[in-house]
Amino acid sequence: MADKEQQRINIKIEGRSYPLTIDRKDEEKHRLAAKLIKETVAKFKGMFRDKDSQDILAMTAFQIALSKTELMEQEDKSLFIDEIKNINDDISDFLKEKDKK
Repeated sequence: MADKEQQRINIKIEGRSYPLTIDRKDEEKHRLAAKLIKETVAKFKGMFRDKDSQDILAMTAFQIALSKTELMEQEDKSLFIDEIKNINDDISDFLKEKDKK
């Protein structure tokens, strides 16, 4: 068994149980991820009634990967914008100091 900082949980995806050993502090994240998968699977099952579980799970994986990619792109832009703001602040400070002289 894992140490006191870890615990075992079971995550169910499409009727299958997956036992995981995780850090206790991460339990909520794991359960939310499983819930996201369940909700996305249900959405695709409703949209594509003629598809089998393999297709539904593939579309679910793709949708979640696409969402992650979009978030990473936003983070990259945010870091770039933050860096530009820092440079702008540095330039403003420099010009203020120069005007004082």
